[in-house]
Amino acid sequence: MSSSIKLSKMIDMYELKNYTPDIDVNSIRIKSPDINRPALQLIGFFEHFDADRVEIIGYVEYTYLQHMSKEDRIKAYDELMSKQFPCIIFCRGMEPDEEIKAAGTKYGVPVLVTDKATSAFTAEVIRWLNVELAPCISIHGVLVDVYGEGVLIMGDSGIGKSEAALELIKRGHRLVTDDVVEIRRVSDQSLVGTAPDITRHFIELRGIGIIDVKTLFGVESVKETQTINMVIKLEEWSKDKEYDRLGLEDNYIEFLGNKVVCHSIPIRPGRNVAVIVESAAVNHRQKMMGYNAAQELYNRVQRNLMRRDEDE
Repeated sequence: MSSSIKLSKMIDMYELKNYTPDIDVNSIRIKSPDINRPALQLIGFFEHFDADRVEIIGYVEYTYLQHMSKEDRIKAYDELMSKQFPCIIFCRGMEPDEEIKAAGTKYGVPVLVTDKATSAFTAEVIRWLNVELAPCISIHGVLVDVYGEGVLIMGDSGIGKSEAALELIKRGHRLVTDDVVEIRRVSDQSLVGTAPDITRHFIELRGIGIIDVKTLFGVESVKETQTINMVIKLEEWSKDKEYDRLGLEDNYIEFLGNKVVCHSIPIRPGRNVAVIVESAAVNHRQKMMGYNAAQELYNRVQRNLMRRDEDE
């Protein structure tokens, strides 16, 4: 997992109400994408308790707390908050009592509240934390959304990646990031690409300079994140190199242990890279839906050869 994120980022993301304003939430960092509902901990069972997790109080825990005496609640809160986890969040807009606010302030554990339902909020926070804390690398390339397929365009500097992305944008597709792509491994099957904050929505065109895609082409021309479904590697055409002309077997490239389909595209004057990328994206989608054009052609050739043998 990536090292950590600031608690303040999650507070801003989900518009959480802070009932312990004296605690500096910018200094608290979340290191685990998992959460915990402290049911057993409220009765004093702390074996296997992970203090790196965000704690969430739902309706069941809240109701149980209301049935406890004030002395028992103070004891339970003191023991729980002494573990100094990142924060405790009350769901459904339930109001924290004064005892837990006092314990939170004492041990530096923020007490927060959300209006969202417990199950929905829990699922959303786990999903978001998995993305934010996922292993991350930065590579040189361009990421675009083409017909819903995330296409990562790679190649040597100056080969035309940004120009291809600009043409795709003009054809109605969406830019995720130019020049630097931050890749996060959110699961064993999924890689998600994003732009660094400083370069988001910008494209560099040699001879022209920096252009703001969002301003020039509108908000529909950009996207914040995108799953990476395939890679297009642009390379200078060489007459001495053999290029795949059928595509019967897929080639792959690996990022953070995950494999992604990769196509090497030779660049020559007159080739419309944007059209090639569009075709590759649609062809990839067809394959995912069970239709392989190259395999279909191969089957037709085989059937034709069998008929010839039978006629002879």
